[in-house]
Parts: sequence; structure tokens; C-alpha cells
Amino acid sequence: MQGFEATWAEACKVESSTMLIPADYVFLVGPIVFSGLYCKPKIIFQVEGTIIAPTNANVWGKGLLQWLDFIKLVGFTIQGNGIIDGRGSVWWQDTQYNDPLDDEEKLLVPFNNTLESPPMQIESSMGGKMPGIKPTAIRFYGSINPTVTGITIQNSPQCHLKFDNCNGVLVHDVTVSSPGDSPNTDGIHLQNSRDVLIYKSNLACGDDCISIQTGCSNVYVHNVDCGPGHGISIGGLGKDNTRACVSNITIRDVNMHNTMNGVRIKTWQGGSGSVQGVLFSNIQVSEVQFPIIIDQFYCDKRNCQNQTAAVALTGINYESIKGTYTVKPVHFACSDSLPCVDVSLTSVELQPVQDKYHLYDPFCWETYGELKTTTVPPIDCLQIGKPPNNRIQTAHDLC
Repeated sequence: MQGFEATWAEACKVESSTMLIPADYVFLVGPIVFSGLYCKPKIIFQVEGTIIAPTNANVWGKGLLQWLDFIKLVGFTIQGNGIIDGRGSVWWQDTQYNDPLDDEEKLLVPFNNTLESPPMQIESSMGGKMPGIKPTAIRFYGSINPTVTGITIQNSPQCHLKFDNCNGVLVHDVTVSSPGDSPNTDGIHLQNSRDVLIYKSNLACGDDCISIQTGCSNVYVHNVDCGPGHGISIGGLGKDNTRACVSNITIRDVNMHNTMNGVRIKTWQGGSGSVQGVLFSNIQVSEVQFPIIIDQFYCDKRNCQNQTAAVALTGINYESIKGTYTVKPVHFACSDSLPCVDVSLTSVELQPVQDKYHLYDPFCWETYGELKTTTVPPIDCLQIGKPPNNRIQTAHDLC
């Protein structure tokens, strides 16, 4: 790792410099921060080889939130044909796990060396059980115009790629790969970020392929393959009575296969703020359990308190959502006190996969809008027009 730190320090001094991770090498790198506080802009992190995370619990101490952390960079790019491997298996189960790489390949470069040929070195003792705090593989924070392209990110202990407080995010031709049962391994996680473009990527993971959280606006996702995973989600928003603001989100030209959900919006009771201006278009689903979901009663524990406050949902548009489902085609569960309004459906055609699960009819609760075309199956539960006692948003609600 000292070699990575020293190389980064030199790269930071020169605008448009390149830090090369060469092909045919495997680099074992502990948790590291690539700070851009004193860096020149437009640095390229060229990944052609493989970077792997340590599976020695001692390296992580009591646990860290990030593994490879990129902070306050301008015009920074991660690119290449290489692999970033979080080796998350050791984090995903309670019992100690021997990583297959440790047993079979043994080709680990020490933290502080970059060598001309891959040495044979066995990682030190596993060092006991891994800490409960699982790190994100790659996190960008406070960065302007970050780009990630070409690389494969696999087996992250938790989220694979996260952008927090970033502007001008570009992600394309990226592969994310982890097992469908790996816990909380979101593919791409966005929060407090705007002007985001994600396209031509394959996302397979154990949680949301893409997760869009509060503070996100002007997000455009297209030509993405998702599965396995939990689909593409906006939220959960409003947890612990917080304000959530999400606007101008377009998700289109997406293939989803064998996912739990398709396109989902989820909010906690008690929150405030709004989600507005959302388009889900040309989504092809194959054996997806719940292709279309709005859940304003989201709860990830056994009991959650009923509350009247809610994140307002307006202008949610579904067009050309087609394919097959295995449980329920549409589930709209909106707030009793602040119904979903201006929800529109166009060219929705969802066919059941028989003999898979018990199949359910479309469900709607406090959901108002328009059926612009007939749907398959008929979504007769959608209430046409506006709610009879349409509450006007207050300053507390607005973003």
C-alpha cells in the first residue's frame, strides 16, 4: 500500500497524469484514501491488472466504511480492463471463510511493492472474524466530473460503487459482479449527487443494481442490464423523519432478469420532502417478482411506527414496461395522508409465469393518476384524476 500512496503523491503533482495498475499483476491493497485536496485535475487511474482487498481481519480493525476512497477530485477517471475485487465472501457469513484465491493462486503482491513479475506470497493469518462494519469497494466523495469506465468491480463486502456529494458523474461500460444472495451489495449507489449519466453497464449483485438516494437530481440511466439483484430503486427515503429531495430521474432501455423488484420507489413513514419528475421507460423484465413498486410504508425491521408525515410523490411515469413476473405485476402503496399524484401508465404489459409462486393481482392504495393506454393485466385499482381532499404541500414538504 505504501507503493500506491507514494505513486499517488507523485501523480497528484501533474495535471492529466496517469497512475497505472499494470496488467498481469495482482495487487493486495489495504484500505486507502486517494485525497484530491492538493491534486491537479484530470488524473487517470488506469486499471489493467487486478486489485484485491485483504481478508485479514486485523487490517480492518473495528471496521471501515470504505476500501478505496476517492475524495475531492476534479475531472478524475478510473478506466481500464482490470478488476477490482473486494473478496467479500469472508464478510458475508458469520463463520470464518477461506478465500479460494488464498488456497489456489497465492499470487499476492505485498502492500508496498510493485514488481515486474507476480511473486508467490501467501497472505498472513486470517486474523479472526471480520468486523461487523462492511466497507464499500469504491467511494467518490465531493468530486466534480468523476468518470468510471471499462473496469470490473466484483465481490464487494457491501456496496460496489458509491458517489456522495458529486457533480457531473459519468459511469459507462462497467461490470459489477457479486452473487445474488450477497447481502447489501448494491451495484451503484448515488446520494446528494446531480447531473449523473450511467449507461452500457452490466450490474449483477445481491441488492439494488442502482440505488438513488436523497439529494439526487438530473440522473439519466439507460442501456443497463440488471440481474441478479433487487432492481433499480429510488430510496428508501425519509428514514428517522428526515427530509428527502429527489427530482428529474430517467431510467430507460433497461433489461432486468431474475430480480426481486423491477423499478421501485420506497419511502419511510414520517419523512418529508418530495420525489418528482420520474420516468421509467422501455423496461424489459424477465421472471421479476414485482416489476413495478411504490412503497411508502417501507420498513426493514419487524415493527415500524405508523406516522402521518410522508415524502410527497408526484409525476411518476411508467411507459413500455413489458415482460414476465412471478408474484405481483404492480404494487402501489401510497401514504394515507399524502397520496401519490400524477402517476401515469402507458403500454404496460406484464404476463405471469405460471407455477412459480402464488400470483397476486395489481394492488393500489391512495394512488391517483392516469391510464394512458389499456394495460395487461388491467390496473383498475388506479384512481383517475386527483384525490378528493388533495393536500397542498407545505414549506415543510417542499425541497
